[in-house]
Amino acid sequence: MIPGTFAYHRPKTISEAAALLADLGDDARPLAGGHSLIPMMKLRMATPQHLIDLGGIPDLKGIRQDGENIVIGAMTSQADVIASDLLAATLPILRETALVIADPQVRYCGTIGGNAANGDPGNDMPAIMMALDANYEVAGSNGLRSIPARQFYQGAYYTALEPGELLTSISIPVPPQKHGYAYEKLKRKIGDYATAAAAVILVMNQGGTVTFCAISLTNVGETALLAEKAAELVVGSGLDTATVAKAMAAAEEITSPAVDGRGSAAYRTKMAGVMVKRALQRAAARA
Repeated sequence: MIPGTFAYHRPKTISEAAALLADLGDDARPLAGGHSLIPMMKLRMATPQHLIDLGGIPDLKGIRQDGENIVIGAMTSQADVIASDLLAATLPILRETALVIADPQVRYCGTIGGNAANGDPGNDMPAIMMALDANYEVAGSNGLRSIPARQFYQGAYYTALEPGELLTSISIPVPPQKHGYAYEKLKRKIGDYATAAAAVILVMNQGGTVTFCAISLTNVGETALLAEKAAELVVGSGLDTATVAKAMAAAEEITSPAVDGRGSAAYRTKMAGVMVKRALQRAAARA
């Protein structure tokens, strides 16, 4: 339970961090909150020769509005997400989600960027960012680029980040003011990964008909999953029982959960559908 030896670096700027990652190559790993990397190092499942601590870079922190987008620095803590009045007013699903990540001690150190960029299928923020159609702003030795969250996740712990790149911020379009939202997470105990979870963002007109919907799933596949067919079935409906049942089935169809202590694949698939139903109902009540 003791990590191997490594050199510790604490850059002060994004460019310095990107240069270190480029120069040190596969021997280096960036450190955000550390809640995934440090345990893996203790188990010797990860043995980086160089650890690049991003905590000393002020430009990686903060929450601000930029026109029609909210921009969140990658090193912004989950606790700061919960405390943000701006996010509460514009993207309340982020606060709702952050509150069910681990426990308060973890949330004070854990970062939104680390949760989003790690590629862990059990992390909660990837599904939220996919539902919100967020963009990840990335810096590397070749400059800056933007990667849609819906194209970022390519497999368990495998993302669109190129060697030497790091996530610097997340840009999220502000949904309509009266949108509905919900993140439903089934877990065994406080602090656990989801057995299955579903995020819903929707808009309804005054007649109670859904005019827009996005649905995504957590921890029932190798990556977070965007349930596009399920969302398409909901649009144009009043969320009647038959339509919701069809959406549940469509969401279940795209899952391929692992079998572990959280349950069998069949159970976790069925719970993904149940979480979609609950999230749709709660989002509609808020719309």
